[in-house]
Amino acid sequence: MNQTTLRSNILLLITAAIWGFAFVFQRTGMEHVGPFTFNAARFALGTLSLLPVWWWLNSRSTEKPSSNVFYYGSVAGIFLFCGSTFQQVGIQYTTAGKAGFITGLYIVIVPIIALFFGQYTRKETWIGGALALIGLYLLSVTDDLRLEYGDTLVLIGSFFWAGHVLIIAKYSPKVSAISLSVIQFAVCALLSFAVALATETIETTSIIQAGEAILFTGLLSVGVAYTLQVVAQQNVHPAHAAIILSLEALFAAIGGWLLLNEILSVKALTGCGLMLTGILFLR
Repeated sequence: MNQTTLRSNILLLITAAIWGFAFVFQRTGMEHVGPFTFNAARFALGTLSLLPVWWWLNSRSTEKPSSNVFYYGSVAGIFLFCGSTFQQVGIQYTTAGKAGFITGLYIVIVPIIALFFGQYTRKETWIGGALALIGLYLLSVTDDLRLEYGDTLVLIGSFFWAGHVLIIAKYSPKVSAISLSVIQFAVCALLSFAVALATETIETTSIIQAGEAILFTGLLSVGVAYTLQVVAQQNVHPAHAAIILSLEALFAAIGGWLLLNEILSVKALTGCGLMLTGILFLR
């Protein structure tokens, strides 16, 4: 493994850790504000946190910014909005640990989507996918064979996260990582704010009460982690990136246990183990 790949892997691992613990704050933030208000606030904060960096880098660069960056960032922002919406709404009805593991299914979805674009999928991928799906069943399906409402929403969101990984893999090598990040965050924030205005009551007091959760998810989960993802994916294959990023599920479970006293049953833990095995099988 060369130094560039190793650095990218470390950046992706840091990203997974931040995202995993962010599930805890995404749950606690819902105690004060609605999901769209929360997403609008945290992605707006993430955008603002990068603007000084974006301005400084542009002021030192002699290259003319690519006009395509606005299109690339908008497409990525739309997928980011859809993924974060389903995840944020769904996390109100499930645990942080379960949401983390279900979101991690994009590790299976990414190579499956790639198959439709003519990219070969190894047999290990299908075996890993089968293990992950069995694990999802044990983790999320109740005794009456019904997928819980919150789990279903998070699962739908995982398809958009898979699309986001593929989009970042395609576009990030072509444009500035910071510019792409700023635009996708701004698009996601604007879309979230528009829906929040139409469906929720936005109160300054409630936003302040959710301040700790918004600060963590806005500055670290959005401003830092998503930018690290864009930087790292300039040098790694999307399926490889998805494998490392899916480890956010482990950090989500650890965070839920440490900070929210969430307890998973033996059946759910077995499901988590099978999902992790399926993810690692794809290496």
